[in-house]
Amino acid sequence: MARSFDLGRFLRRDETKGMVLIAPPFIYAVLLLAAPLTAIVLFSFWTQDFMTIDRSFTLSNYREAFTDPLYMELLSRSLRISLSVTAITVVLAFPVAYFVSFYVAPERKSLWLFLITIPFWTSYLIRVFLWRVILAYDGPVNGTLVGLGVIDEPLAWILYSANSVVITLAHAYAPFAILPIFVSLEKIDRSLHEAGRDLGENRVMVFLRVTLPLAMPGVLAAVLIVFIPTIGDYVTPRLVGGSDGTMIANMIQTQFMRLNNAPMGATLSVLAMLMVGFVSLVMILGTLRWTRGGKSK
Repeated sequence: MARSFDLGRFLRRDETKGMVLIAPPFIYAVLLLAAPLTAIVLFSFWTQDFMTIDRSFTLSNYREAFTDPLYMELLSRSLRISLSVTAITVVLAFPVAYFVSFYVAPERKSLWLFLITIPFWTSYLIRVFLWRVILAYDGPVNGTLVGLGVIDEPLAWILYSANSVVITLAHAYAPFAILPIFVSLEKIDRSLHEAGRDLGENRVMVFLRVTLPLAMPGVLAAVLIVFIPTIGDYVTPRLVGGSDGTMIANMIQTQFMRLNNAPMGATLSVLAMLMVGFVSLVMILGTLRWTRGGKSK
């Protein structure tokens, strides 16, 4: 004889409650993450003739992307710029986070964090345009250097080049690097530093052997938070980069919006995502190997 289904008992089960809790974020992730990514991947294997999409499977887009030197140059330039921005931002952010964590009084740390987030109060576009004014041929930077006699004539290479893109992005993403590093530094037990000094280590060795390894989760988080979005930025390169600062995201936007070639834009998007994923994985594995090697010693 078949057993009757008890709906009330089913809803009271822990498994059911868990499924109910994860259902909204799961549906959200599928609709807003998995579905668009799947569509982009499918588009990369199709072709487009004006307004007509040919859904026949083809690798012609990938062959063109790998054989056209322009696309490969944009991908490599995007990687170079993003790595430069990430390195500069994290290296400059660490001393700030270290100072706030170790040298600022506890009751004033909130004020310092508040000051660090002030750039978020203004529009991202406004900040980019301000850097465009600051780095201009007749802007404050060149004017100050000429006035101090450091240079004889204004520098033309700091604006509309890869250098201006790196400077602007490094400033824009600085708070994103400072905050995760600060959180990691705050979690470090201060007694470990005292133990290290009691064992005869100087401050530099204590920093290298205690503070830095324990802060690496925050450093890695800062690296990923800065690296992943900067490689896909197209607003900053367009406003301050010029022809030498154009990145792959600018070409993707051109393929979709101007050349009416969505499949090629999707192909470049897939290649950019694969490149970001590979480099990020290398960073994560390298950091884990370094931290575990340091602990084993």
